[in-house]
Amino acid sequence: MTHETTRRTLLGLAAAAAGAGFAEAQTVGADIRPSQDRAVQRIAFGSCAKQSKDQPIWDAIAEAKPDLMILLGDNIYADTRDMNVMRAKYAALAAKPGFQRLRAATPVLATWDDHDYGEDDAGADYPMKEESRRIFCDFWGEPADSPRRTRDGIYTAQIFGPSGQRVQIILPDLRWNRTPLTKTDLGGDPYLKWATGQAVKGKPVPGPYARIPDSAATMIGASQWRWLEAQLSVPADFRILASSLQVVADFPGWEAWINFAEDHQRLLEAIRRHRADKLICISGDTHYAEVSRLDRNTPYPLWDVTASGLTETWPVLPPNSRRIGEAYREQNFGLIDLDWTAQRAIAQIRDVKGAIRLEQTIDLSTLRN
Repeated sequence: MTHETTRRTLLGLAAAAAGAGFAEAQTVGADIRPSQDRAVQRIAFGSCAKQSKDQPIWDAIAEAKPDLMILLGDNIYADTRDMNVMRAKYAALAAKPGFQRLRAATPVLATWDDHDYGEDDAGADYPMKEESRRIFCDFWGEPADSPRRTRDGIYTAQIFGPSGQRVQIILPDLRWNRTPLTKTDLGGDPYLKWATGQAVKGKPVPGPYARIPDSAATMIGASQWRWLEAQLSVPADFRILASSLQVVADFPGWEAWINFAEDHQRLLEAIRRHRADKLICISGDTHYAEVSRLDRNTPYPLWDVTASGLTETWPVLPPNSRRIGEAYREQNFGLIDLDWTAQRAIAQIRDVKGAIRLEQTIDLSTLRN
């Protein structure tokens, strides 16, 4: 079966599964298995698209003809408690011609990060999360009976493909249940240091957040942990943990899994205990792209391909000793090509014109407990 046939079949399934809400929504629903007999070969992903800016990158993504597009959050920059403002910003995204063309041609899976959840770095205490969830689900076409509309967060998972080529996409919700962050004293305002270029003159300045040693602190909460561990037990031939925040980066100082020490360790242990082989992470949020790898005290090398942002960029880099090669600091999106015959995944970061800027080949046979 050709890549184009696969893409068109998935698109038809996505359109059929689209639910109530925005009429133009064409996306698969929550926790369903929309295609048990069609293999996914090419997956695009990205994050951080400010609706007030031009967005030419959608055309480059569409030209790559992915079988699936995963949006990792900050899909709009709502930053509000006024739901009319949030709806207007979603409408601005919906009006983008490139986004319309991509959505008409490609199934889309989406999660949120802080800015489309509601506020910068927001967690469980954001008071409008129920209303924000309703708008999110309507916009992305979640069916009326979707569990994303009623449980403690919008986390979801999907399976694509037949036996031997089953691709599992896991999208956790890192906002709904997240306990407060812990700030660190960097001797001044780190945002100001970034903005004034002080980080360029010497060592990179990490962000304002520290690791949280409290064992009760969590990013995802008890119910979602039970769900996530169950998902890691589902048989699959390739898995993507589609995280709105970086999973592998060691200490950027901004929001990341590593700030929640207990959750980070629990994730590694869950992958080992449930023998969740052939899993890689994709992530967003950072406003730069990079590839990271963790290969100590893990069941197998854990890769994280960060693609950010579709419109947003960041002038300098936080520290990350797990970065492989260089980072890319212009507008970008990610692409994963699966070669089932060779048992490998080719991960790329592409620029606004579709040119390859970073590339990493991952041997799937090495991703085994």
